[in-house]
Amino acid sequence: MVKNKLRGLVTVQTDGQIKTGRDIAIAALLGAEEFGVATAALVTAGCIMMRKCHLNTCPVGVATQNPELRALYTGKPEDVVNLFHFLAQDMREIMAELGFRTLEEMVGRVDLLEMSDLSNHWKFKHVDLSPILSPALREEGVAVVKSEDQDHGLEEQLDWKILEIAQKAIATKESVYGELPIINVNRSVGTIISNEITKKYGDKALPADTIHIKFNGTAGQSFGAFSVKGLKLEIEGDANDYIGKGMCGSTIIAYPSRVAKFNASDNSIVGNVSFYGATSGEAYLAGMAGERFCVRNSGAKVVVEGIGDHGCEYMAGGLVLILGATGRNFGAGMSGGVAYILDEKNDFEGKVNREMVEITDLTQEDRSIVRMYIEKHVELTNSIKGKSILDAFEASVSLFKKVLPIDYRNALASRHLSISDVLNDKDRVYQDIQIDLKK
Repeated sequence: MVKNKLRGLVTVQTDGQIKTGRDIAIAALLGAEEFGVATAALVTAGCIMMRKCHLNTCPVGVATQNPELRALYTGKPEDVVNLFHFLAQDMREIMAELGFRTLEEMVGRVDLLEMSDLSNHWKFKHVDLSPILSPALREEGVAVVKSEDQDHGLEEQLDWKILEIAQKAIATKESVYGELPIINVNRSVGTIISNEITKKYGDKALPADTIHIKFNGTAGQSFGAFSVKGLKLEIEGDANDYIGKGMCGSTIIAYPSRVAKFNASDNSIVGNVSFYGATSGEAYLAGMAGERFCVRNSGAKVVVEGIGDHGCEYMAGGLVLILGATGRNFGAGMSGGVAYILDEKNDFEGKVNREMVEITDLTQEDRSIVRMYIEKHVELTNSIKGKSILDAFEASVSLFKKVLPIDYRNALASRHLSISDVLNDKDRVYQDIQIDLKK
């Protein structure tokens, strides 16, 4: 980065087993300006590194929601503060020994580091650190620390054009519609307008689909990220990774160009990690998505026509309806929500991570839910795959499989709640279920 005159634009942070002032000093001399002290701070707070954080069985009450285990927690914030006082004092002594007054003076001074003589060690004698310990070649005046702000080009962001279209809607809640071209350098489209809506109306936002914007082309990363209720973002074309990331109430629709000759259900319409961390809203995608689809989704309802590996990983709520094949490791860590998958090749069960979920056939209620969402999918995207399923629904619906987390199913049963109850009243049901799961 120094060689290419880019180092002055970024702050370099490092982490990984930083426990002492000496570790921080070495990291600074190698070029870091910020330091992540996570493991040491966690141990100071009481963690004993059982590595069972995901099982809700932490014996010292650090990583658990179980009230009995949480009662065992003995950590104090003062202990963590004390740790950092020790780190700072250790670092000051090393800086004084080296002759530095400020941390900034230390950054990148690899000439002050040398490798220990390990020539007699059978393994380490083959390690050559000279490329790392060689000072970066730089021209006079080129920065080796963060010294200037980046120009992110926000003034060119497509959201400003959306704001022009949506001004009346934000002011009066009157519905508006607009069309805009989009290319893959237009990233995070929908985020700025969502912020404007939230500033005025808070988390209630606007009535559903108040602002309907249709885009034509290829969207860049994070299309519709953090988009709120009141927005309806439609794209005729395709989108890159992270579409719908953190989506919280909007409606997102994607389908190929109406003049495209290819079969949409056999081709990707969006990239990887779609709808990561989505909390609410709906999405309808006429085509396939990449890997890690709906990871950490906690309330969004999404229809797609095929996905890659690791689908619904750590999903905690919402609904996912897949009208096609999935990749491997489906449902790993899935603790809530429901997924319906069209298993046309009868090979889906071998792709599921069964640690926390069960696979069943559809009930009559499930069939009604699946039909309702496919009908809406067809209405919004004109999906050929969706139409073919509806045309022979009684035969097609028997090919669907239902994936439901076991503990989640038990919590629903204990409160006599159905999947429809969850979908229709997410907040109340979610709170009820959390009470049961903590028990």
